[in-house]
Amino acid sequence: MGSEKQYLDLYRENEVLVATHSCGMMNALRRGAHDVLARQGFPTLKTEDYRYTDVDEAFAPDYGINVRRLPFVVDRSSAFRCSVPNMGVAMGFMVGDRLTVPATTHWPEGVTVDSICNYDRQHPGRLAEYYGRLAPWGTDAVAALNTMLAQDGLLIWVEKGRKTDATLQIVNLGCGEMDLMTNRRILIIMEEGAKASVLMCDHNIDRHRFLTTQVGEIYMGEGSSLSLCGIEETDGENGMFDNLYVMQQKNSSFDGGFFSLHCGLTRRSIDVKLAGEGARAELFGGVTGDAASHVDTNLLVDHVAGGCKSNVLFKYVLDGKSTGAFAGKVLVRKDAQKTESQETNANLCVSPEARMYTQPMLEIYADDVRCNHGSTVGRLDEKALFYMAQRGIPEEEANMLLQEAFLGDAIRMVKIEPLRERLYLMVRERFRHKLGGCGGCDKCATK
Repeated sequence: MGSEKQYLDLYRENEVLVATHSCGMMNALRRGAHDVLARQGFPTLKTEDYRYTDVDEAFAPDYGINVRRLPFVVDRSSAFRCSVPNMGVAMGFMVGDRLTVPATTHWPEGVTVDSICNYDRQHPGRLAEYYGRLAPWGTDAVAALNTMLAQDGLLIWVEKGRKTDATLQIVNLGCGEMDLMTNRRILIIMEEGAKASVLMCDHNIDRHRFLTTQVGEIYMGEGSSLSLCGIEETDGENGMFDNLYVMQQKNSSFDGGFFSLHCGLTRRSIDVKLAGEGARAELFGGVTGDAASHVDTNLLVDHVAGGCKSNVLFKYVLDGKSTGAFAGKVLVRKDAQKTESQETNANLCVSPEARMYTQPMLEIYADDVRCNHGSTVGRLDEKALFYMAQRGIPEEEANMLLQEAFLGDAIRMVKIEPLRERLYLMVRERFRHKLGGCGGCDKCATK
């Protein structure tokens, strides 16, 4: 048994306390998740889905866990202002696993944004058909750990036919007076014909080590549309295991963008199932790695129904001694005729010590499909650098310009125009050794 033992022991010693500060729906799955983790243990580097990330090592430090869910005092107005110019937003904050909403925030009509437990207490049983149904906590040990220990999380529910203009922005803040581990859930329900945009930002306020496990489940009703963008700007002491599971029904549309601009260790698992005819999914992201950062993306696009389309594009720029990994699998089942799919992973290793591992895969059981996949790992174009030098552009500036242009393809896929423009700026600043965070964000700008 490895580092999971300390979490199993902690749960057994605090089982009543964990349950007391949570809700019945979440508590119902804890013992089963405990048994899975105890039986399986954490995956090793020999486990196919985790071959690029040492899970046992990541969870080995003695992190504190706020099982009593004591509130952290955060002056959001002065300590953090995360805004994107010209983008209308309704904003909330997740401090650990606790949702707090400024008094000035008004959620759009027909949209519920609440903590999972608060909603479950007010509407007993209504979330039971959704919570824990997509996440494979019975087979995935990291999802099992989260299910065992998570005490609350975020619920976004958009009612049938509702189309929101304002972007729903959730800012996840890591804070505390000690090294701390947070376990939280995300549950998004898009009813038939609903449409929304969600921006999730990850930052930390305090200079301690933070490890986060996050399990998200998204249900896309028939004809619904969701644009989800995640931006990670933490620091080299942070670790995150982010598992996202999406179920799409007929003619639904899901756009998922994931950008890790500054972090320590990030392991992201994305599992999208196109279960209804005519569903469409676009998954894209960009990574800027330096120092000893490690970003691992493991992706599965499961074409179950026919006539669906998927497009995957992930780009990495790695400097210093950073490492990146991408394992993307597109599965086309035998009844998924007329499938169209494109998967691309392109990577730059700017430093000779940077390392990238890439494994794009296609598994096809239907015969009437159009599917392609490919990957590249390379260095900056020497001819382009020479061309720019001939025109008086300094070498360092030329390097940064090429890196920015390289990530541009992924940023262009962001559907929210003001956010897209902000991302261009953030990446530009990132390559100039400062985060250039969201407007007015003192924390990011000083890192």
